[in-house]
Amino acid sequence: MASSDQNDVLTSNIQFLMYRIFVPMLVITAYLLLAFQIDPNRMEVTGIGTVQTVQYYRVNSNIFAANTKRLEEFIEKLSKDTLSRDLALNELKACRKQYKKIEFFTSYFFNSETRLINAAPVIEVEEPTLEFVESMGMQQIETLLFDQNYLDHKSELSLQAGLLQSTASQLTHLLYNFQITDSQILESLRIDLIRVITLSISGYDAPELKTGILEAQVCLETMMTVLKPYFDKNPSATTNELKEQVEKSIDFLSQNTDFNSFDRLQFLTGFALPLQSKLGQAIQSWGLELNTQKHLNYEKSHLLSKGAVQLQEKALDANTQISKIQLGKKLFLNNSLSGNGQKSCATCHSPESFFNDNLFRSASIDPDSILKRNTPTLLYASAQHMQFWDGRVSTLEDQILHVIFNPLEMNGDPVRINKEILKNKEYQKLFSDAFPNPTNQEITVKDIARSIAAFINTLQPNTSSFDEYINGNTAALTERQVNGFNIFMGKAQCGTCHFLPNFNSLLPPHYEVSEVEILGTPANADLENPQPDKDRGRFDLFHVKYYDGAFKTPTVRNAAKTAPYMHNGVFKTMMEVVEFYNRGGGEGIGLQIAEQTLSSKSLNLTQIEKENICLFIESLTDKI
Repeated sequence: MASSDQNDVLTSNIQFLMYRIFVPMLVITAYLLLAFQIDPNRMEVTGIGTVQTVQYYRVNSNIFAANTKRLEEFIEKLSKDTLSRDLALNELKACRKQYKKIEFFTSYFFNSETRLINAAPVIEVEEPTLEFVESMGMQQIETLLFDQNYLDHKSELSLQAGLLQSTASQLTHLLYNFQITDSQILESLRIDLIRVITLSISGYDAPELKTGILEAQVCLETMMTVLKPYFDKNPSATTNELKEQVEKSIDFLSQNTDFNSFDRLQFLTGFALPLQSKLGQAIQSWGLELNTQKHLNYEKSHLLSKGAVQLQEKALDANTQISKIQLGKKLFLNNSLSGNGQKSCATCHSPESFFNDNLFRSASIDPDSILKRNTPTLLYASAQHMQFWDGRVSTLEDQILHVIFNPLEMNGDPVRINKEILKNKEYQKLFSDAFPNPTNQEITVKDIARSIAAFINTLQPNTSSFDEYINGNTAALTERQVNGFNIFMGKAQCGTCHFLPNFNSLLPPHYEVSEVEILGTPANADLENPQPDKDRGRFDLFHVKYYDGAFKTPTVRNAAKTAPYMHNGVFKTMMEVVEFYNRGGGEGIGLQIAEQTLSSKSLNLTQIEKENICLFIESLTDKI
């Protein structure tokens, strides 16, 4: 493990190496292209819209490169005169708007360049090597420009602008020997629409600039341009419906440009989700469907359809899967999994309490202690890539085994488990149905974990009032709950960490990563006199400062029924949680949180706005 000092040195060296190695490499690449007279126009494209799409990308990439060059020039002119910063910010807005014209293509075909252009402004830790990936690109420039001491960052801003410009100027060279199909283009648009639905309207890309609605409009205008050859080639009712839906969506965005007042729920239900459905139908009718995304289920109508995002692999045999789920449910309630025969999974994850125990922290099987952290609900627990608050395991199976054999949780006794479960004739028949094996391999505790995991995977009801509203019942939400959703996804920035559709840390649009955040959660609920929490979270697993106090972002579905809140159970009410965020997390209330990932700036929410957020969260309560 690297020490803290070594980490600091490594972080600072990354910027140096990026400037001294990466930029010259781009220059050398460009020189070689010229020296060997390689034609960057050479590429293999055939199809309905491939040539037009590549040409569109080429033209707009060059415009983007010109924008980044102007941004670099404005950043060099930064001074104490705030007008100089305003000019730089205006040019940054122009860069962001232009980038949205090519993002569908760049992120799909040239993903590594996307990381250099529009990455989140936080240092990422690559596991298991623990290499640090420096924050860079337009989001980092935005963060630095909005700092009141922006001139203190002028050298870094110059570096960031230079790297951005160098990357942008090379985009068209990536088209050399490029191959592309219509199906790929159409899938890139499908994914970009998910990006609009989840990230653009929440302000994820530009939380300070608040240009997300404008950028969403640009994305849909780009979609219209790219789809035109397919419209012309495939005249039909399905095609016309799609075209009309794109036009209506663009029109709605153009008439509702203010970020804070934007009606996101109306946009989703009336425009974006129907557009996603119609786009899928059209692509299928054109015979051009392609799914390269492991976790996106294109068979579902839209992103908020139940099962649209799937992390678990489909069962090969439906009957076997049903048997496994039934066995898992029975095991979930079985006290024999605990060492003293008095505790089951349901003891702490009570089905009657939304698979939670509503305790500050659960009692340990050792009568003289309690557990270290608050017990989370198991509802939607399988809709994430991390288990436990610190994300120490990636699968439900491993999580279950950890709990069963943890001496403070269930303290499972292998002898008891073997006698009362594995060798029990009733259970042996159930295991045989759930795990048919012609080799008669002996069942093990791993099969217990697999069965319980199969049961937990079913705990994604999607039966809340919010889900009813999304599915067409406009009476399911009150006006204040609708307002609460719009604030949650907009001004309050909750949707930039609690992502649709499960309102947890599963990062769209590919849903391949579950994020962890450093919030600076205090040890006490008194925000006027906060005390630092001693639990260091993921840092205990990986001793790097960017994990100090880092915890997984849980779902807020059913949060109204699963108090108390946070990893340490410190807040008893949802209003306390909202106020903590409103004040800017730990740093905002006066704690020293060096690497806090939550903005420390106040959200300036009114009392009514905070109440409406809580009312919206109540609407996420499933009917179970």
